[in-house]
Amino acid sequence: MNIKLGKYLAVLPMLSMLVACAQMSPMEARNMDHSKIVSEAKTSNDYENLANYYDKLANEMTAKVEEKKVLLEQYEDHSNHYGRRGQDYKSHTLANIRYYQEAATDAIQQAGYHRKIAAELKKSEYAQSFDSPNQKENRKVKARLSSEPSDLKRN
Repeated sequence: MNIKLGKYLAVLPMLSMLVACAQMSPMEARNMDHSKIVSEAKTSNDYENLANYYDKLANEMTAKVEEKKVLLEQYEDHSNHYGRRGQDYKSHTLANIRYYQEAATDAIQQAGYHRKIAAELKKSEYAQSFDSPNQKENRKVKARLSSEPSDLKRN
C-alpha cells in the first residue's frame, strides 16, 4: 500500500507542473495579440485593418447565429428524439444565439469606431501634407523658359 501511495505522490507534482506549463488556448493568445495591436495602432492603415478585422469577426458571429438557429429549429421540430434533455438543448442554443448576436453587434460597432478614427487620421494627414514647409519650396518654379528651347536655365 505504501508503494502505491508513493507512486501517486510522485506523479501528482509532475502532473501539476504539466498543467501549469501548458500553453494558452489559441483564443486566449489571439485576444492578447489583438489587444496589443489595438493599443499600438497609430496610422490610418492600422485602424482600417482593425475595422476589417471586426467586420470579419461580425461575419463569423452571424454565421454562427445562423448555424445555431438551424440547430434550434431541429430541436423544436424533433423534440421527441431528445426526451427530457431537449429543453436543456433548446435553452442552451437560445443562450448561444443571444451571445453570438451580441458579439456580432459589438464587432460591428467596433468596426465603425475604427473606421471613423481612420477617416479622421486620413483627413488630418491630407491636411498636414499641404501645410508642411517643404511643400512651399516644391512649388517654386524650377525652370525659366526663353524664346529658344536651347536656352533653358535651371535654378
